Amino acid sequence: MTTQPSVTFYNGQKMPIVGLGTWQSKPEEVITAVDAALELGYRHIDTAFRYNNEAEIGKALKKWFDSGKLKREDIFVVTKLPPNGNHAESVEKYIKKSLQALQLNYVDLYLIHSPIGFKDMGDEAWPRDATGALAIDNATDIISLWKAMEAQVDAGRARSIGLSNFNSRQIARIVKAARIRPANLQVELNVYFQQRELVAFCKALDITVCAYAPIGSPGMNQWMKDRGLPEAVVPDLINDPVVCKIAKQHNKTSAQVLLRHCMQRDIVVIPKSVKPDRIKENFQVFDFELTKEDMQELDSLDKRQAGRRFKMDVFEELLKHPEFPYGEHY
Repeated sequence: MTTQPSVTFYNGQKMPIVGLGTWQSKPEEVITAVDAALELGYRHIDTAFRYNNEAEIGKALKKWFDSGKLKREDIFVVTKLPPNGNHAESVEKYIKKSLQALQLNYVDLYLIHSPIGFKDMGDEAWPRDATGALAIDNATDIISLWKAMEAQVDAGRARSIGLSNFNSRQIARIVKAARIRPANLQVELNVYFQQRELVAFCKALDITVCAYAPIGSPGMNQWMKDRGLPEAVVPDLINDPVVCKIAKQHNKTSAQVLLRHCMQRDIVVIPKSVKPDRIKENFQVFDFELTKEDMQELDSLDKRQAGRRFKMDVFEELLKHPEFPYGEHY
């Protein structure tokens, strides 16, 4: 793999500290985004079954592999088991679907996308029952699900496995029962929602952390609007006065400062963009370092739970699920 800063899993596998996020990246845009990212030196691509863009990412990767410019082992690919696959008997089916779409024999990291399970009613990301309500499966068993994830490592389909959107109690239950421990936790994390307790908890268990929405997910409201959901109050991290001041001092952009703040906490970042100039900007974060004073000022911006934006509360059914993750302090 091309040498660049990375975090190391307990099993020795290295995950590049900056990756390309692809949530909301439309199929027709994501090929260009992946192409631009790889050209710039990105070696970490994050996707998920429910993003509906794995096939296009697969096409972009295959083009690079076929050209000989990159080998499979040069790229770190992450994808995720959808909530409708949160059944022990469904895991193999869904990872095989993802591998087929990505045109890969294995993924470097396979995550359970959410502890909340949906009924497996085909490939629909948000399955509905006859009444139009979300088809939630209240019998989700995260321990048997984890055992099925371990089987994917045994079969060579995933090099490492991990979790996304799980809380500390759920992680502890899995670690206690695990034969193959979680290598990574992917959660919402940024300067307004720093997840300090959860990060410390994971560090004690030798679980690395990856931040989604590290610059605050400015596109979140468009996602809500597209689904007829009420718009959220999305914080404007980019224009925060403290962030802007520090960016000016370093002759960097606010986004670069926000990414760097996570990186200096040994947290992986996966900023999403489909614009080549923004993808380039998000990767120009290795040539400067925030000072101790900068870090302290940015640390002080933490709003704790009030900073969370991905609350999973837009659907009432999710709140009632026994594994709803956000009832805990962390």
